Amino acid sequence: MITLVVHTDASPYGLHSTYKKTPLKEPETMVKPLRRMKVNQIGRVMAVNAYGELGRRIRDMGLVPGTDVMVVGRAPLKDPVAIRLKGFTMTLRNSEADHIIVETEN
Repeated sequence: MITLVVHTDASPYGLHSTYKKTPLKEPETMVKPLRRMKVNQIGRVMAVNAYGELGRRIRDMGLVPGTDVMVVGRAPLKDPVAIRLKGFTMTLRNSEADHIIVETEN
C-alpha cells in the first residue's frame, strides 16, 4: 500500500504542525480472457493458453505475452471480436479469444 503524507500547519506561523497519513489506492488490475473485455477497453496479453496449430497461429498473428491490445468492436451477435494491436486491426472468433488471457485495469 502507498501512503501519502500531508503536512498541514495549525497556525499561520507554523509553530504547531501535524501530519496526516492518507492511504492511496493503487490501480486495480483484473486478469480475464480476451473475450470478456469491453469495447474500447485496453489490456495486455499475459498468456496464450492454446497449443498445437491454434496456439502457433495465435502467436504468429502477434498475440504474444506483453502485447497491448484494445477491443475496437464486436459483431451484432457478439462474435467475432475486433481488436487493435501493433498498428493493425484483426478479428478473432470468441472460441479463439477464450485462449488469450489479458490483464486490464478496472
